[in-house]
Amino acid sequence: MSTQDRKEARHQSDFDFRLMSLMYKVRDLARPRRLVLDDVGIKEGYQVLDYGCGPGSYIVPLAELVGASGKVYALDIHPLAIQEVRKLAKKKGLANVCTIFASEPGLPPASVDIVLLYDILHHLRNVSEVLVDLHRILRPEGILSVRDHHMKKAEIESRITETGLFTSSIMGRQTSSFSKKTNNE
Repeated sequence: MSTQDRKEARHQSDFDFRLMSLMYKVRDLARPRRLVLDDVGIKEGYQVLDYGCGPGSYIVPLAELVGASGKVYALDIHPLAIQEVRKLAKKKGLANVCTIFASEPGLPPASVDIVLLYDILHHLRNVSEVLVDLHRILRPEGILSVRDHHMKKAEIESRITETGLFTSSIMGRQTSSFSKKTNNE
């Protein structure tokens, strides 16, 4: 790919991201993201990873739920997503939010209580690799919470459990939760 082609692709990607961000803001006014998070059982002090955070729709309610003693990690592959979340965290004074660009080193093993995999599963080309890494960073009692309006719940359950790393635990109204399997299971 030529330099010019990369610039044009990046420009289109940036345009698409900004359009998606605008659509999410409208959606969030009609259906606040806090209502989705009610299914998950996030508690004060939790460490939560929003994998594929996009423009940060879940960041503010997550930061409020985990409180000052918790931490929200916002990971994305798109530089504008990281930029938007950083701006949002600064504007709202959210000291418990940390951004991670997808190419940076990951989180340490067993460091996260809950991983949100929202509206991203259908995009992943390497689902097994991602699930292996999420399994690695989740604590033994950790929960993988999945929501993807592009897929049926049965398809989500199949994709997540076929690796043998997670078992289906709770099918909420808006999310599907999976427990981390340990070596003892």
